[in-house]
Amino acid sequence: MAQPPTEARQRAILKRLETFSRFTDSSIGIPFTRFKFGVEAIIGLVPVVGDLAGLVLSGYVLVEAQRAGASKAVKLNMLRNMGVDFIGGMLPVVGDAFDAIFKANTRNTRLLKNYLEKQLEIEPPPPPFPWVTLIWLSILFAVVTGGLTLFL
Repeated sequence: MAQPPTEARQRAILKRLETFSRFTDSSIGIPFTRFKFGVEAIIGLVPVVGDLAGLVLSGYVLVEAQRAGASKAVKLNMLRNMGVDFIGGMLPVVGDAFDAIFKANTRNTRLLKNYLEKQLEIEPPPPPFPWVTLIWLSILFAVVTGGLTLFL
């Protein structure tokens, strides 16, 4: 059975995904505006093939979510975002603009980040109180104290 990913591994996955999402969704800025789009929007300009390529690229985020141990609900939300991005990108005329605006990879990376941060916030339960150790130490101290009083 596979071991759950460590916190360091999860953080490395998030770092890779944030870089990937920035590249695919917001690496190119339009001068004199705050608007950015990524290479996925450019690839999406190629009819059908570009949208399929974008869908394949988005699959990388889903694969990394699986590696990070994301829940089924998170992965289903990611699949929904991928579907919306794919279908929206296929629309004539407005599809290319939709690709530039929707940013499915950024959304999916944020979903995974929020999920992992919630997992890291949950503190493990405190260990149970060591009653047996307390009893044995009490007996030991009583014997030692009683023995010392007899000899002094």
